[in-house]
Amino acid sequence: MGSTMIEIGPALAVAVVLFVVIGATAAWLGGTGQEWEIPWTSIRAAVQLVALSLIIGYVADRPWLVAAFAVVMASVASWAAARRLAQRSAPQAGAARVTVRDALWCAVAVALPAAVIVLGLLAAGVVRPNGLSVIPVVGIFLGNAMAVAGLSGRRAHDELATRHGEVEAALSLGFTDIPARMMVCREAAATSLQPSLDQTRTIGLVTIPGAFVGMVLGGARPWEAGVMQLFVSTGILACGAIALVVTTRLVAADRL
Repeated sequence: MGSTMIEIGPALAVAVVLFVVIGATAAWLGGTGQEWEIPWTSIRAAVQLVALSLIIGYVADRPWLVAAFAVVMASVASWAAARRLAQRSAPQAGAARVTVRDALWCAVAVALPAAVIVLGLLAAGVVRPNGLSVIPVVGIFLGNAMAVAGLSGRRAHDELATRHGEVEAALSLGFTDIPARMMVCREAAATSLQPSLDQTRTIGLVTIPGAFVGMVLGGARPWEAGVMQLFVSTGILACGAIALVVTTRLVAADRL
């Protein structure tokens, strides 16, 4: 088995194992404390990809199952963002405490914007109403919004903790609580969108994104793959920007 990009076989399996070992070793040598996270995350990804391969083929032509799967994806993304926020005061992942309330507030920043955008695209006929179209688009938007929400929330909390005196000073000058906190944390939280901006800026110059490569390998013409990638990249920026703004506001309002 193979494609024009990689050859699927024993050598590929060895390469994957080596990637995991190299990553874990580098993390261990660097004293990051994440040497066990890399192999565990890789094993988990492998199991989930096998499950996804089996599930997506079954639900693809069943609209209600597609919707249910999208809800599961949104729930997991919201919970993961809430967990990332909870880790701001817990160096060890196992010590993080996440509540349903936290996940629901994160869903406002992560799941709701993606859901509204995808429903609008379905209504406009841009995204086809089948599982093979809806699930990847939902996954891409949710995944990036989840990352932005987790990073922006943590950076906002860190900034508020280290610059607490500035918040107090703003309050003494007559600012109300939320504007005072937003003045302090907004700029730091905004840096969480920078990786997405950098990826979009360097498309075709540095990065060759997965959607583009996948379509070309699947037989699409290069310009069609380019249009698809532009759709994906701008959608990522839209969902990420909403997640950033909403998460920062929720942190300033002490909801997260």
